[in-house]
Amino acid sequence: MGKQEAERSMRVILIEPRSPGLHVYSKFKLPRLGLPLLGALLERELNIRPTIYFQELGGVDWEEIAASDLVGISTITTTAPEAYSLLEQVKRRRNIPVVMGGPHVTFLPEEALSRGADFVIRGEGEFSFLELVKRLRDGSEDFHDIPGLSYRTPDGFRHNPQIPRVDDLNALPWPDLTLIRNFEKIRILPVMTSRGCPYNCKFCSVTKMFGRRYRFRETADVLDELETLHARNPKATIFFYDDNFTANVRRTKELLKGMLERGIKVRWTAQARVDVVRDRELLELMKQTGCLFLYLGLESINPRTLESYRKEQTVQDIAEAVKTLHEYGIKVHGMFVLGSDEDDVKTIRETVRFARGLKIDTVQFLVLTPLPGTETYEELRKQGRILVEDWSKYSGHHVVYAPRNMTPYQLQKEGSIRSMRRFYSLWQCWKLGLLFRWKDMAIYVYAHHAVSRWRSLNRDFLKDLKAKKLVKRRGG
Repeated sequence: MGKQEAERSMRVILIEPRSPGLHVYSKFKLPRLGLPLLGALLERELNIRPTIYFQELGGVDWEEIAASDLVGISTITTTAPEAYSLLEQVKRRRNIPVVMGGPHVTFLPEEALSRGADFVIRGEGEFSFLELVKRLRDGSEDFHDIPGLSYRTPDGFRHNPQIPRVDDLNALPWPDLTLIRNFEKIRILPVMTSRGCPYNCKFCSVTKMFGRRYRFRETADVLDELETLHARNPKATIFFYDDNFTANVRRTKELLKGMLERGIKVRWTAQARVDVVRDRELLELMKQTGCLFLYLGLESINPRTLESYRKEQTVQDIAEAVKTLHEYGIKVHGMFVLGSDEDDVKTIRETVRFARGLKIDTVQFLVLTPLPGTETYEELRKQGRILVEDWSKYSGHHVVYAPRNMTPYQLQKEGSIRSMRRFYSLWQCWKLGLLFRWKDMAIYVYAHHAVSRWRSLNRDFLKDLKAKKLVKRRGG
């Protein structure tokens, strides 16, 4: 068989596991870009066109998987149990090589290898994955020099030196969403224009995964991708996946001006920090180019909590940001993280009142979650304060550790359930209806019922958590 035929004959399946359970934003199906990027790279470099299963859009074809030559599974912490379940099902059907990647196994590679994975790629693994596929295709069993690769050996586990981060993001292809089965069902199209974050929030794993140095794609390349995506689906909303879309204001302005010059008329959303409002020219450009929502990491209204999180913002900054964005017709999705060692029940209730008083459009009240790889995880683990080892509960909606100033059940009840029910109350739903704001009303009604449904589905978890009430102030 010729080399080109061998390349074509290798069948690769990539899977992004579904998120467990139900939460307020389950309705929005948004694939992460890691697998579509790997797929595009395989096709460009090796002429291998993989199939990607994004489980949120439907099931997997086990006959196709059983006939494949390599399976790749990407996982974050909350999807790890489902990822391991998929791994076990693959191995039951055939001993196909399985490689795992993503933030969770980057920080816990031996867990994945112990569960049956043949390989784990740690960190930014595009080029290491490409090299691994090459060697497997060619029948090589020598993997010792592939950066960031972990695998089993007769003596235990081997962890090759870490992967250098990708300096030139323009060397990567555009993620190919058409590789995803049922991709036509995707209504929100993700675009990544940068990697990294110079901030160092204590509970966040982004800097551990992608570093503290910003790296940006060339503006022209991003504009070309936007034009292509918009032409393919003019009605879709664009979501800029960057951890901070406005990190470099000059670059963001250049991109938005380019959208205006090329006539790229899309609706878009992005993540940003509250300091985005310091530049009025930027806000005007955002308004002109179709910005619908900004997702702001507000985290807390407790100054001591903001300091402990190393958030580098004040409560006044938060209030000013929401007010200013509303002046420009840009809606705010505020994300709060409740349950620091500086928080108590009173703090949580004040946070809800603050969010409602400020008229934040939509919110997420998440409970602090010690994700592997973060300082928060290491700190709580060393203090013996982690109570739940089921990774599927590390979603931001379940309390998995012992807070300092309240019981776990108090934090769960106030921080995750009552806070959301108060914000998305039936009275708020009716008010929006009376104002004929039907789309907003629909979101609030959906959120209100999702909270009730979550509580029903997690009845046993809540019962178990209530029994842990005696751990109050443990580790404090």
